[in-house]
Amino acid sequence: MSPIKLGVIGIGHIGKHHARIYAQMDGVHYVGCFDIKKDAAGRLAEAIGGKVFESLEELLKEVDAVSIATPTSTHFTIGSKCLEAGVHVLIEKPITDSLLEAKLLVEIAKKNDVILQVGHVERYNPAFRVLEGYLSQPRFIECHRLCPYPGRNTELGVVLDLMIHDLEAILHLVHSEVQSVDAVGVSVLSLTEDIANARIKFKNGAIANITTSRISPEKMRKIRIFQDDAYISLNYLEQKGEIYRKRDHGIECLPMPIEKGEPLFFELRSFIDCIYSKDSPLVGGKEAVEALKLAVEITEIIRSNKVN
Repeated sequence: MSPIKLGVIGIGHIGKHHARIYAQMDGVHYVGCFDIKKDAAGRLAEAIGGKVFESLEELLKEVDAVSIATPTSTHFTIGSKCLEAGVHVLIEKPITDSLLEAKLLVEIAKKNDVILQVGHVERYNPAFRVLEGYLSQPRFIECHRLCPYPGRNTELGVVLDLMIHDLEAILHLVHSEVQSVDAVGVSVLSLTEDIANARIKFKNGAIANITTSRISPEKMRKIRIFQDDAYISLNYLEQKGEIYRKRDHGIECLPMPIEKGEPLFFELRSFIDCIYSKDSPLVGGKEAVEALKLAVEITEIIRSNKVN
């Protein structure tokens, strides 16, 4: 099979890592990048190779697929142009900041028979993939996702920016419709929510409690799952997990057998494999739309609860 000709659009904090990985990946010919910051694009080209394209249109003439790692407000405009050009697209999360535009991207991808994958990278974390093998029927899920203040890209609230990772994962794990949502959040250092907590009840009785902050002195990405036969604790950052079960002799704690690796590599590798096989991505447009729908609902509840 011929290598997939790949370009990266947007080479900021995340995009440069997409380019780095593609440039070293088997089955991929990294063609180059496009970014409005030409100096940064030039430095990247010097470091890993590839062309610096003067326009999106020029890049689209030379590629089979792209990663889009631009600000969320540009996702629909750029993503729709790529899909309409018959180019496979991996777009960073959230898919867009608008449910209408997100659904339109899904329709455009389907019409043009191309892959649309969305960068919910935690689903490709080796720890998460092992976790799925231990699940029966989750009854209570607790998530904590904390990080220091980024000082950039704070035009999105913390729910759309970070909590959406956990929302998408939980929707995948629970396999039930949402029954009710309650949420609170506050803005501290930016104009949008910096801290948020959401409590979600599902129609099958499962409960999820999610806390997210981007103004924490520490980094934390953890999920804890309680089900009838076990308690599972997973650390995404350290890629470690334990499963606790009640036995006749007491509580048994066993480590989960996780083979560590870079989640972003697995995400991009999966994208390339889907292009070759024409299989659906783990997180395609449909799954990303459902996560966005829930994130938007949580954000609206938070803002309606604000005291002026």
